[in-house]
Amino acid sequence: MRLTEIPLRVGSTEVPAEVAEFLEEAGRRVSVHTERLPGLFSGFVPSDFVAVYQALRFIRDNHLACGNSFCEWGSGLGVVAALAAMLRFDAYGIEIDRELFDASLQLAADFDIPVVLAHGSFVPRGADRMLDRAFTNQDGGLSLNTQADRTYDDLGLEVRDFDIIFTYPWPNDEPLIARMFHKYAARGALLLTYHDSKPMRLRRK
Repeated sequence: MRLTEIPLRVGSTEVPAEVAEFLEEAGRRVSVHTERLPGLFSGFVPSDFVAVYQALRFIRDNHLACGNSFCEWGSGLGVVAALAAMLRFDAYGIEIDRELFDASLQLAADFDIPVVLAHGSFVPRGADRMLDRAFTNQDGGLSLNTQADRTYDDLGLEVRDFDIIFTYPWPNDEPLIARMFHKYAARGALLLTYHDSKPMRLRRK
């Protein structure tokens, strides 16, 4: 079974005042972490949060998801997961970098956003062999952490419990992310991916 492409028709870039306020502060904290502390969060590159918000709103307004559960793979400062919560999704984020995770907890708490953030790997248990093969065959290697851990056990959930998964994959990681989603997500689940040099993609299993 292949993933089915769904056209994303994102219109206005305007966001509600409370979202704009949150994004202004989130942008300030992102700048702190990427400019003042460049060695602390190596590899952390934020997506275009307004564009992702509009994509999530498009999904919500057009009732494209089979349910209301959202997860951000590699949630960084937790901004996208928080935006999903502000759109009334049951939102989760998984981040392996401890410093980023701690910063994401603080940001969500400061705005009283009901998002569940977990520290650990988003790689599901049993996927290690798939990732090892990809790492061996991939020119230039992979950027994502290839070790599964107990993150989903701690959440009491599995990949198949999420109706929407969002991630911003590095180019070398993108094919593997799609294969992992295809293997572990539920039938009908959506994969939303942000890309620096090309449009976002929305795909359904």
